[in-house]
Amino acid sequence: MTIKNHANELEPYIEGKQDEMLQLIEQLVNIDSGSYIKEGVDQVGVILKEQYEAQGFTVDVKEQEMFGNHLVIQHKEADDPKIIIVAHMDTVFPKGTVLERPFRIEGDFAYGPGVIDMKSSHVTLLYAVKALLEAGDDAAKNVQIVLTSDEEIGSHTSRQLIEDLSEGKEYALIMEPARKDGSLVSARRGGGRYTLKVKGKAVHSGIEPQNGRSAIEELAHKVIQLHSLTDHEEGVSVNVGLIEGGTSVNTVADTAVAQVDLRITKMDQADQLAEKIEEFCAETDVDGTSIVLEGEITRPPMEKNEQTVELLEKVKEVGEEIGLDVVDTATGGGGDASFTSAKGVATVDGFGPVGGNAHSDKEYLDIRSLEERATLLAKTIQRLS
Repeated sequence: MTIKNHANELEPYIEGKQDEMLQLIEQLVNIDSGSYIKEGVDQVGVILKEQYEAQGFTVDVKEQEMFGNHLVIQHKEADDPKIIIVAHMDTVFPKGTVLERPFRIEGDFAYGPGVIDMKSSHVTLLYAVKALLEAGDDAAKNVQIVLTSDEEIGSHTSRQLIEDLSEGKEYALIMEPARKDGSLVSARRGGGRYTLKVKGKAVHSGIEPQNGRSAIEELAHKVIQLHSLTDHEEGVSVNVGLIEGGTSVNTVADTAVAQVDLRITKMDQADQLAEKIEEFCAETDVDGTSIVLEGEITRPPMEKNEQTVELLEKVKEVGEEIGLDVVDTATGGGGDASFTSAKGVATVDGFGPVGGNAHSDKEYLDIRSLEERATLLAKTIQRLS
C-alpha cells in the first residue's frame, strides 16, 4: 500500500466540525441502547452503518439473536488492513433513561446516557476517517473497524469476533474515552466472575438445630478464604460482592449463593488464582454441605508490554505535532483492549474524547476535546500506515 503524505490536510477538515459532531452525538445519545435493549443498539448500528456506507465503506452485519448486531467495517478498496479499531455501541442504562435525562449541553460540557462511554467516540472515529478520505489519504483503507453490542456485559458474543479479526493485525486502537485528564490507557486489569452455590440441610433452628447443616455457615468460611487471595501490591483482588441464602430466620439455611468478582494485572496470575479457588471449593468446612463452583477468568489483562510502549511513543510523537501532550495511565476496569493485547497486537486504549463519570447520571463529555481527539486519531492512523 502506498500512503501519500497528507498530514497537513487533516486539521483543516476537522476544524469547525464541532457543531456537526454534536448533532450526531445528540442523535446517538437520545437512543436507549443498554446492552439488553437489542432494538436500541441496532438502531445505533443502522445510523453508523449508513454513515460509513456513505463514505465508500462496506459494512458486514454480524446478526445476533439476543443482543445487538455487531458491525465489521472497512473501505471497499481495503486490502489486508493492519489496524483494528474497536468501539462498542451498548451502554449500561435501562430503557427509559433517555426520556428522564436526554442529551443536553451546558457550557463546554454535554450530558446524557452514554455520552462519553462511548457514543462520542463513534463520532470522533467517523470524523477521523472522513478527514483521511477528504485528504485523499489511503491510510483510510488500512483500518478495519469493529463495532460491538455487548462490551458492558462482558463481550460474551463479541470476544471471539474481536480475537479472530485481530489475527494478522499490527496495531489495535480502542475507542474507550480518554481519562478525565486526557490520558490514554496503556494497561487494564483482567478479571473474571465465579458463582458459589452451597447446599446444606434445613431444619427448625429451635427444635432440632443439631440436625441441620447450614449452607450460610459454609459460605461464610468460603468468603473469608476467597478474600484472603487479595494482594493489592500484586494487583490481585477478589471480592464477594453479592450473597444470598436461607428461607427464614428460624430455619437452618439449606442454600446459599455468592457472586465473586476477580481482578488481575498479569496473565500468569489467572491460572494461579483459578487453581486456588478450585482448591478452596473442593472441600467443605461444615460437614454435610456441598459446593458447586461455576465461572472462569473472562478477560485477560492488558499489560503494558514492549509493543504497547513502542506504539505509545508513536502516538506521543503525533501529539507533539498537533500541540497535544499525550500521557498514559493504567486503569482497573476491564475492556476489549484486553482481547487484542492478549493476541499479541500492539494496543492502546482511550482514543475517545475526554470526559468522565461514566455509568452515572453525571456522565459528561468535554466538548472542547472533540476536534482535538479526532485529529489525534486521524494522524495516528496516518502515522501507523
